[in-house]
Amino acid sequence: MAAATELILASSSVHRIGLMERLRLPFRSQPPNIDESIMDNETPAALVKRLALAKALEVAKNHPDALVIGSDEVATVNGQILNKPGDHAGAVRQLRIMSGQVVDFLTGICLVNSRTGHRQLDMVTVEVHFRVLTDAGIHRYLDWDKPYDCAGSFKSETAGITLVDRISSNDSTALLGLPLISLQRMLRNEGYVIP
Repeated sequence: MAAATELILASSSVHRIGLMERLRLPFRSQPPNIDESIMDNETPAALVKRLALAKALEVAKNHPDALVIGSDEVATVNGQILNKPGDHAGAVRQLRIMSGQVVDFLTGICLVNSRTGHRQLDMVTVEVHFRVLTDAGIHRYLDWDKPYDCAGSFKSETAGITLVDRISSNDSTALLGLPLISLQRMLRNEGYVIP
């Protein structure tokens, strides 16, 4: 099976782009323009899968011979979804909720072949065990990382790692928003040769 001509990451995230570069495949990125609102009674797993697919399909519309990668991530604690906090006060609230808790970060990943219409969809969960956080520590961390555009106010790739006791997952790259183990499997299914 021949791979589509173009590989496109439906994102402008620096972290996702950096992760894609690890695969050493030529690609380009294009941010999708979709509504990321949660639907009534939508589970976190259904949300990240729906948004990953929607992002890939949105970009694929304008690229008839491409493999388009979409992904989305959400944090949940005790069944509560923690989206991007937006500002310092929102991040403080989220981190107080996460203090001493196990937080699940769910990442949906989708690969759409716009030539054939074939879609592959997966979700990876990362369990992050947060240590008990002090207010002073929360404010210090937020001053350093300013993770206001990150699910759960958490950047594990920078100083956020100091907030945790343990991380458990089958694919640690999922925590950064792009599960490379699932993605490389999907790309192989589409004919890509990856060492």
